[in-house]
Amino acid sequence: MSPEDISTLILLGSFFAMILLRFPIAYAVGLSTVFCLLSQGQALVTLPQQMVKGIWSFSLMAVPFFITMGVLMGSGGISDKLIALANSLVGWMRGGLAMVNIVASYFFGGISGSASADTASLGSILIPMMVDQGYDADFSTAVTITSSCEGLLVPPSHNMVIYATTASGISVGALFMAGYIPGALLAVSLMIGSYIISVKRNYPKGKPFSMSYFLQQLATSFWALAAVLIVVVGVVGGVFTATESAAIAVIYSLIVSVFVYKGLTWRGVWKALDTCVETLAIVLILIATSAAFGYCLTILHVPAKAAALITSVSSNPIVVALLINAILLLLGCIMDMAPIILIATPILLPVAQSIGINPIQFGVMVILNCGIGLLTPPVGAVLFIGSAVAKLPMEKVVKATLPFYLCMLITLLLLTFIPSISLWLPAVFGYAM
Repeated sequence: MSPEDISTLILLGSFFAMILLRFPIAYAVGLSTVFCLLSQGQALVTLPQQMVKGIWSFSLMAVPFFITMGVLMGSGGISDKLIALANSLVGWMRGGLAMVNIVASYFFGGISGSASADTASLGSILIPMMVDQGYDADFSTAVTITSSCEGLLVPPSHNMVIYATTASGISVGALFMAGYIPGALLAVSLMIGSYIISVKRNYPKGKPFSMSYFLQQLATSFWALAAVLIVVVGVVGGVFTATESAAIAVIYSLIVSVFVYKGLTWRGVWKALDTCVETLAIVLILIATSAAFGYCLTILHVPAKAAALITSVSSNPIVVALLINAILLLLGCIMDMAPIILIATPILLPVAQSIGINPIQFGVMVILNCGIGLLTPPVGAVLFIGSAVAKLPMEKVVKATLPFYLCMLITLLLLTFIPSISLWLPAVFGYAM
């Protein structure tokens, strides 16, 4: 075994060992990097140098702003308004409240960009509401946690910004446009699954559709939805960068939450900003340590070795694509979303490109794979939040979620093997593929 192979074994072996021992992910990434650098005989000053280099990026400034925007809007009382809008649109169907849950997640996810925020905010309202209307508690929770993943795909998603920075050379605007149709496809898939279960269990319908009521709720929710328009239209139209649009959206969110909807006081603003700082501390330390980890991967030629290993299993592009998804899903069971994006992208993106998968399409695949990982034990953060909100055992929620896992996997396969689902909209808006 060569010294390079030994260092690779130390890097990856110590990392996964610490993950299994439940080390905080940032510590696992940082310490495994230290062990690798020591085995290579490199100075430990390389670690802070690479960490600073990893977060020294103008594009990454969009991440704090998008997180702040999501927290402000999520704390500003918009959840009720988006639920009412979704109810006016799809509440008339069999299992109407399940459909409302899914559509509201699409709207709310476009504002918060966080599956955890979606589950905590909408779930605390909709799960009790669904139970009161005769829905099973575990079904209500399963619908809530799976539909929350739509927000990871629908812009503005700070995880897409992290992917764009990690992949380098990827347009954030193109990624934003690429997420709309996959997010809608995931919503439709979950709605079909919910409808089948609702018919089988005879869940109730809501009130008949009324165009006047829908327009009334749309007008009420306009100020919330306009935050997304500011970001997406501004970036796609070339008016400003993703970072500039995020900063403008923060100011807009503050005004809407405090002065328009009046769901947030100035004391509440400071509390929301405190939440933002806590979240940002976690995200930025992960980005910094992962940059150092990625440096070690590069000097050890791990991406090239991984590509050779995967292609040695099969040269069939379909099999390779399935293997890539399987690896991402497996990582999702033991790691959180941001570390997977930061660590797996440099390794798997070259493999994906070698079989003809576009980097933008691959970004959407990574986001959805990570979203599914948020719902799977043992470290599924959204699964835990949903179980806590519903006050149900995790095992019961997992069992109820099984049909929805199937819906999500079908959506993932469609995104993998039909590139136009992700790439059509960016092409329409003139982004180079």
